[in-house]
Amino acid sequence: MSVWFNKSISIEDVKPISKNTMGEYIGIEFTEIGENYLKAKMPVDHRTQQPYGLLHGGASATLAETVGSVGSALVIDPNNFYCVGMEINANHIRAVKEGFVFATAIGLHLGGTTHVWDIKIYNEQEKLVCVSRLTVAVLKRKNPENGL
Repeated sequence: MSVWFNKSISIEDVKPISKNTMGEYIGIEFTEIGENYLKAKMPVDHRTQQPYGLLHGGASATLAETVGSVGSALVIDPNNFYCVGMEINANHIRAVKEGFVFATAIGLHLGGTTHVWDIKIYNEQEKLVCVSRLTVAVLKRKNPENGL
């Protein structure tokens, strides 16, 4: 059974969410949506590398927070609620120097006031690069006319 508020959502519906955001700037692209997961990819290039030429841990955390936060935004009724990140952790397991990394976010807890997401990031050889957990607060809109 689908966890998404809009039961007929497609990946084409998700892609515009990152317009004019940090995710767009560093090249994050949503690639797949399933019944209970959301996937995205990110390039490992000059925007996402640290001085040694390796994938920056902060870029991995950004990818994880982006895919998990967008997942939360797709679970809630956007007319009445909005989501903000509360806490994120990331365990960096393997270095990546080039290519793409791929994140899969799966909701572990999708409650009325909090969501907890498990995000795993893999390299192109499908080896685990990073494991992250994101906690998101679900907040009631006080003034839907101005967005929050």
